[in-house]
Amino acid sequence: MELDHEEEPSANLVLDAETRAQERPSDHQDELRLWLRLLTCTTMIEGEIRTRLRERFDVTLPRFDLLAQLEKAPDGMTLGELSRRMMVSNGNITGLVERLAELGLVERVPHPADRRAAFVRLTPAGHSAFAEMASQHADWIAALFDGLSDADIRLLMRLLSRMKQSVRDGIDVRKSQDKGE
Repeated sequence: MELDHEEEPSANLVLDAETRAQERPSDHQDELRLWLRLLTCTTMIEGEIRTRLRERFDVTLPRFDLLAQLEKAPDGMTLGELSRRMMVSNGNITGLVERLAELGLVERVPHPADRRAAFVRLTPAGHSAFAEMASQHADWIAALFDGLSDADIRLLMRLLSRMKQSVRDGIDVRKSQDKGE
């Protein structure tokens, strides 16, 4: 499956799951509802950003994400580095790079230490295009969060940081148990 055309869960399906969780009490109802609420928000935001990127710039979210990774690496990155950072297969990265190269937004340059490898980096046109996309992206996110006060945003950031650590700790416990430690 190509990353560019990957199916995403619709916001309506996630909202339906959230409603069903409210209707079925359980021992962990609040945790399930929180997870579904986070999933709902993420799905809605991601869907809106995907649509706006496609309509405004004729670019997919995976292409935008790849450009964002390269913007952080002025000397470029190998396909393997891009694959790890974006958490997708090398095949998906290769396809994305090829399409962005055809558009003149990225280029491959020989790796100085490994003839088999190449660096991928933004072209001047890629830098310019990404700067415009990133600015619009930031404006879109700000508009979507416009109903939240600065204090709300800071509180959510603190709570989500704690949640992120809790999730990491839970994953570490499970991994330890799986190893029999």
